[in-house]
Amino acid sequence: MSTQSFLEVEAKFSVAESTQLPELTRLEGVDHVADTRHHALSAIYYDTEDLRLTHAKVTLRRRTGGNDDGWHIKIPSEAGRTEIHAELGEPVDGRYEVPEELLHQVRSIIRHNELSPIAQVDNKRTEMVLADADNKPVAEFCDDHVTAFSFLPGGQQQSWREWEVELAGDLPGTEKGTQFIRRATSLLIGAGARVSSSPSKLKSALGDSYANAPLPPALVTPDVDPDSPAAAVITALQANREKLIDYDPRVRRDEWDSVHQMRVATRELRSHLQTFHGIVVGPEIEKIEADLKELAGILGVARDAEVVEERWQKLLDSEDSDTLDESTREHIAQDMGTAYRRAHRRVIAALDSERYLELLESLDRLLADPPTADKQQESTPVDSDAEEQAISSASESAAQPEESTSADSNAAVSSEAAEHSESAADKAEKKAEKKKAKEKSAEMDTVMAQHLEKAYNKLVKRHKKAVQNWDNQELSLHEREDYFHDMRKAAKKLRYAAEAAGSATNLKTKRLYKACKQMQSVLGDFQDSVTSRDKLLGLADSARRRGENTFGYGLLYQRERTIGLKALDAYNESFKDIKAAFKPLRKKLK
Repeated sequence: MSTQSFLEVEAKFSVAESTQLPELTRLEGVDHVADTRHHALSAIYYDTEDLRLTHAKVTLRRRTGGNDDGWHIKIPSEAGRTEIHAELGEPVDGRYEVPEELLHQVRSIIRHNELSPIAQVDNKRTEMVLADADNKPVAEFCDDHVTAFSFLPGGQQQSWREWEVELAGDLPGTEKGTQFIRRATSLLIGAGARVSSSPSKLKSALGDSYANAPLPPALVTPDVDPDSPAAAVITALQANREKLIDYDPRVRRDEWDSVHQMRVATRELRSHLQTFHGIVVGPEIEKIEADLKELAGILGVARDAEVVEERWQKLLDSEDSDTLDESTREHIAQDMGTAYRRAHRRVIAALDSERYLELLESLDRLLADPPTADKQQESTPVDSDAEEQAISSASESAAQPEESTSADSNAAVSSEAAEHSESAADKAEKKAEKKKAKEKSAEMDTVMAQHLEKAYNKLVKRHKKAVQNWDNQELSLHEREDYFHDMRKAAKKLRYAAEAAGSATNLKTKRLYKACKQMQSVLGDFQDSVTSRDKLLGLADSARRRGENTFGYGLLYQRERTIGLKALDAYNESFKDIKAAFKPLRKKLK
């Protein structure tokens, strides 16, 4: 079954039944209404029992009527929403099945959970195509009279009217399109409309019944002390779990930079689990780390191929490339895309695997009920002898006569004195609570600083090895370069840790975060040149076997070598910045 995909950029407005439509040709860029159509639309929306798609701002529907009968799925993107259409197909046993191509796009969200109807939306639509002077579509304006019913517990029938402006042609995702939406918003509000408080017809249809559905595991609030180091770690893990799932459909659609961003989320997750080991514990951690490592490796192959492709394109566009014969240029241009496509297919296979889905389930379980060190201590059985001793001691104390019993006979204590005593007690209690909170905050800062120190010490150790072995001629070039690759990974882990600690504690880690990011940039440029050189050697070897001249490959190899060495010029200064940024944090360890 074939699918169609496009970027949807629109604005929705609530409007009263009596509101008159303004003259739409007043909009800049609109010359006339090219076409007016009337539709009777009926859509059934699908989701899991715990509304995973709806919570993720994804809508899946089967719609009839109009000119786009079929299945529609809308997924958030940076510029708007990506809408994918699939044919309606034929019913099986009287039921329409959600096309596999659409399920594929949201596998990371729904996983193995069953989809069922959650709402029906019927719409009497007047659709106008707004065109420019050349009769090219600029936007579509819809005047919708909607009747909807929620199938969730407590669901009710609702009716409303709304206006919708959707960009057409080349405008979606452009600054010109953004300006058009702004002008349309101003015009329609001036006519009596208001920007819709609901992001979709589905959300309006569900109404209050939305709250009657159970929460998906990803939205369950974990039972963690918000002032504890564990809370900071869990928050960081949650952010990257969300990023991982968010970029999954983008990777499947091969959106630009999506593989890179998903890889970053994967590596950050693993890095947090390793760096803050001892705060979040449990037998499942090791398995999650292993699965994250494998996923990051698969994503890494695709990312390296993507980077190399970009670098080679620049090399081919450089002046030195004039020395390359046409055959060499063709082979490089062909091979640089082939490697990425092959790696991307492997990524998709990994995302469709049961291992990946189980990884997501494991992360959900971990974050819904975090196995923190504090919980383990609380669940540790109390020593029976110590417990008996404590009980005995408490009993003896209770049996002792109270020294203040004489006060019972002296009941003439003034009410003013009692009030003063209570006030003093309240003040003392508040003071004690404030002191306790301050101590707890300081303790949290210290714990997080200790974990930062471990990551920092590891980085310093790798720095020494990299510097000491750079001029060691007994080692191969690759061996010497690998030490800087290890240094880069250490800088990444320290950066991730600094970001997590800084967002949840009083530790001032912003400077350290920036310094580590700069080191990543320096060593990233260096490593990209190393990876590119390796690929060029492989291509040169293939060309040699074909009997072709490999001079051009050697030229590009040397150029990449020069670029890599130049990147290292900024290394020493970057390391000094990291040292200087970490120095103030040592105070928390004294």
